[in-house]
Amino acid sequence: VRWGRFVEFARNAGIRDARNVTREFVQEYAASLAPQVESKSMSIRYAQNLVSTINIVFETMRGDRQLRLSPARLLGQRVHVRQHAPASLHRRIVAERIARLDDRGYERVSAVASLARELGMRFREASLLDAREACRQALADGRINVTRGTKGGRGKTVDRWVPVTPIALATLTRAATLQGDGAGLIPPTMTFREWRDHAYGVWKRANKGTRLQGFHDLRVAYACERYEALTDTLAPVVCGKRTADRETDRAARTIIALELGHGRIDVVAAYVGSSR
Repeated sequence: VRWGRFVEFARNAGIRDARNVTREFVQEYAASLAPQVESKSMSIRYAQNLVSTINIVFETMRGDRQLRLSPARLLGQRVHVRQHAPASLHRRIVAERIARLDDRGYERVSAVASLARELGMRFREASLLDAREACRQALADGRINVTRGTKGGRGKTVDRWVPVTPIALATLTRAATLQGDGAGLIPPTMTFREWRDHAYGVWKRANKGTRLQGFHDLRVAYACERYEALTDTLAPVVCGKRTADRETDRAARTIIALELGHGRIDVVAAYVGSSR
């Protein structure tokens, strides 16, 4: 169906042979979808999927990526607005699960979970963190710069300073002990993929019967707590609406976006809820 939409568009333009399709023509097709997205008659997700389908088909047919376009750049980014408060906001529940992991010998998994909860780190970032160096930074500056394992390699060019609370410092200290002489929390006998699959499986089993979800949920809880600390009001997703004034709300979202390693402020809605 998705490919059929493009075929119909091409036929209406007088193109009968796929070899005559140019990059400019594919851009015209994407541009024809934009008004439908703006009028809400088509979701941005579906429009992006239509362009992605074109990318895949032409890459397969041509054997190259010369016609490939960025759906997000042409049609805008998808923005999810979180509707439910994260279960990991309840520290007692998180602490119980972490203690259970420690008792069962999964200290490295619990350490990654703690780093995600206390510092808003992604799973990969927490796994690759040099906790020894982070402890030195925290003691000297009261914050750490997250640079390893960042999404899209942003850490190589963009500083990402995250404040360190006393609880976060204790978390870093424990991670440094577990790290030992290694470069991070990934066991020396595992590849990153093996470690990821192992850790996700362990965390999922440990949370069975609770409302706790994946490691990302811990990042969401961090963002909600930071929002409250920065605005003196609960995050919209927690209390049901924005209660901070717009200027304060936007300033908090700007800071949280940087601390989470995102380049766009609107992404924060997926963590703390709507700004409306």
